[in-house]
Amino acid sequence: MSLLNILQYPDPRLRTVAADVTEFGPDLVRFADDLLETMYAAPGIGLAATQVNVHERIIAVDVSDNADTPHILVNPQFTTHGELLETEEGCLSVPGFYEPVTRAERITVTAQNPMGEALQLEAEGLLAVCIQHECDHLAGKLFVDYISNLKRNRIRKKLERQQKQRA
Repeated sequence: MSLLNILQYPDPRLRTVAADVTEFGPDLVRFADDLLETMYAAPGIGLAATQVNVHERIIAVDVSDNADTPHILVNPQFTTHGELLETEEGCLSVPGFYEPVTRAERITVTAQNPMGEALQLEAEGLLAVCIQHECDHLAGKLFVDYISNLKRNRIRKKLERQQKQRA
């Protein structure tokens, strides 16, 4: 397994809409393992393939306290249920920033595993929020798109300054 490079906002590649996965098997299993390893090392609770410059519909999530309940969802689609919640969200591609975002409290997800087998998952609370957040990445959307232009521009400028200082 290997760690992958996580793109940072405002990198335009984060806006790429991911394509459906059509080839399953050992290579996809290896990529899924790398995605999980990268997510855990960051450390994070979710990571989309788009964030590591792979523009296919794959996400990794694990909201467990012990990082022992990973979910790899390939070609995920979800339907929302219940009330909307406002929660503070952060993102590995927007490091150090947290803003309130409103999302559905419960979802039903249909997806495939890396071997192409169909699966369905009922998620609520943090897991539901995390899956919705990661699915946004697959559509080229970031959590900063839910906040005001003023806040988004401040975040973008601060991250650009940090990136220039590191370069």
